Amino acid sequence: MKLTIIGTGAIGCIVAAHLIRSGHEVLLCDSDATQVAAINESGLTIEGPIGTVTVQVRAVSPDDLPKTLGVVVLTGADHSTAAIAELVSERLAPDGYLVCLNPTLHSELVTTALGTQRIVAALATNNAEQLSPGRILQRSTGSLFVGEVASTEITGRVEALAAALPFGQPTHNIHGYLWSFAAEQAVFLAGSTSGLSPAATLEALDWRPFMRALAREVLEQCPTRAEAFDYFNPLDLDATLSRMRDSPRTIEPGAAFILGGLDGPLMVQVSEMVRSIERGDRPKDITNLDLLATYERTERLGRALNAVVSIFPAPHRAAAGPLHGIAIAVKDIVDIAGHPRGNGNPEAMRSQPARKDAPIVAALRAAGADIFVATSLLEYAAGALHPDVPEALNPFDLNRTAGGSSGGSAALVGVGACDVALGTDTGGSIRIPAHYCATVGFKPSYGALSLVGVEPLAPSFDHVGFLGATVAAVRQVFTAVRGETPNPEAGPLRVGIIAGQLDVAVLDPEIAAALRHAIATLTESGCLVIELDGSALDAVTTTFDDILLYEAWQVHGVRIGSDPDHYGPETLRLLRSGAEISEQRYADALALRLRLLPAAADIFAQIDVLLTPAVPFVAPATTPPIDTPEGAAEGLFSGVFNVTGDPAIVLPCGWNSAGLPIGLQLAAPLGADQALLSAAAFVETMLKFERRVAAVH
Repeated sequence: MKLTIIGTGAIGCIVAAHLIRSGHEVLLCDSDATQVAAINESGLTIEGPIGTVTVQVRAVSPDDLPKTLGVVVLTGADHSTAAIAELVSERLAPDGYLVCLNPTLHSELVTTALGTQRIVAALATNNAEQLSPGRILQRSTGSLFVGEVASTEITGRVEALAAALPFGQPTHNIHGYLWSFAAEQAVFLAGSTSGLSPAATLEALDWRPFMRALAREVLEQCPTRAEAFDYFNPLDLDATLSRMRDSPRTIEPGAAFILGGLDGPLMVQVSEMVRSIERGDRPKDITNLDLLATYERTERLGRALNAVVSIFPAPHRAAAGPLHGIAIAVKDIVDIAGHPRGNGNPEAMRSQPARKDAPIVAALRAAGADIFVATSLLEYAAGALHPDVPEALNPFDLNRTAGGSSGGSAALVGVGACDVALGTDTGGSIRIPAHYCATVGFKPSYGALSLVGVEPLAPSFDHVGFLGATVAAVRQVFTAVRGETPNPEAGPLRVGIIAGQLDVAVLDPEIAAALRHAIATLTESGCLVIELDGSALDAVTTTFDDILLYEAWQVHGVRIGSDPDHYGPETLRLLRSGAEISEQRYADALALRLRLLPAAADIFAQIDVLLTPAVPFVAPATTPPIDTPEGAAEGLFSGVFNVTGDPAIVLPCGWNSAGLPIGLQLAAPLGADQALLSAAAFVETMLKFERRVAAVH
């Protein structure tokens, strides 16, 4: 048989050497003049498991190819270049045909030029590396499958090729082998972004779900039955991944190019990550694989909870920093460069992208964090859902809400997709969903984090804060963006509770019982529990509605006047109620608040933290609008700290009889954010909250 092999990479050279040893006539072709000259001078040397073989072969540049070619073997990424398609189509003899060796699955240039009837595909699974031009290290023999592209028939040319090629086997289903090989290569390619060996990436259990999902995503695109080869079994991916861990095979050269056209959300993330590394935007390290695993959890868990607005592939970040590689979700009310500020509103989601990051997002990136997703929220953070935007669902009961307005951020953290998310809080919008979703929700002191680039609702009460899987996760991020040093670990605390608060009628008895148990546990741990008069907090809270509604109307009133249909009906009703608050009434509320703040601050005089319920009830079926009795009750314990500006944090502390989370709230004096985080860490340790598996997993 007379063959022309285009491409002098490792696989092309191995095939050429084997064919020559078997008595076939081979011409090598490569556009790299150095490769051509070296092969003509020294021949091909294959060092491998069956010994060292050296053969002489002629190599030429594309310009020196014969005018007529019979059997042409295309190797590697050459399959999809326009130059190769033109070169072969001009020279191929009427009875000639192509053999595409390890082809890219989505290449159409060659098939368009010649038609699939003149193409045979082959898959070589050996593991080889080019040491120098014409010198190849072959680590394993692997398998070689040959089949028709356009049919399932084993033709005479397929049989002849299989007999000629090293370890060749004819097959009815070459596509099934190619797609299985692509799945294997996708896994190796993803692992390569870590800078670790394949064995190290495949033995880590934290990355295993992503690797399995990536392989499955590729295999699900196979138009026929995926075939098993060597150690790869598409029907048993767990065992396959374990065998891949111990295999000498690695990623094939050009795999990123070959896989680049594949569909699927995870394959897109892998491709973008590889491109980012190749551009020099990201170094190879394990945080890349951590982020890819986060994408998988977000696709699998977060989308099921309606928590995801947009996912950002290989996001820009500083090369190093205190948050290096920490994946952080951002509520879609904060400017993320290149992404519209969606605000839980369909029209806003289609608006112009933000030109630059909000300062808080920029600070997170500068600290090395990965801003990887924008999360869903209630419309304009105003406490109601737009009917055309799905509500974020509760990780522990899909028939209930994750809460609002930072529900998407809480759901992602609560389901375990990521450890930290950015949210906003005007009356409890971080802390309420934290209570519903068994996460930590931290609203810092007023003004501690910049609100520039954040959609306002009521500027006097608006806060940016964090939701996290643990207090430590929240404290790490807050401390990094503030440039502060965390307080030492707290010891036994002076814990204040408000007299009669656990007996109010709207408080669910199971929540009251959980908080009493938490208080008893803290007492047993050495904490001093002090009962306090909460009337000063009650008094200052009376200013909340007038200030919030008036300021919300100032933000939205003009657009409501010109385009009321922009808003959902519940949001519109709430915002319009702000028009009823006169400027004088607003001024009076501000003045009263100012007079009452000193008395409210005095509640902390004898205590380290104030402990209160977070929300009077567990997660309801849907978020009640803020101007309904249920909505007013929802923020009963949280809104006061937006009025005072004091830092407050919600921690999970138990479960009700239906398996829904219960949280408690801790608050500290204005500016005592680090002291509050230190105290919360102590309380978290003492309570030993029982983590449970979410409803989606």
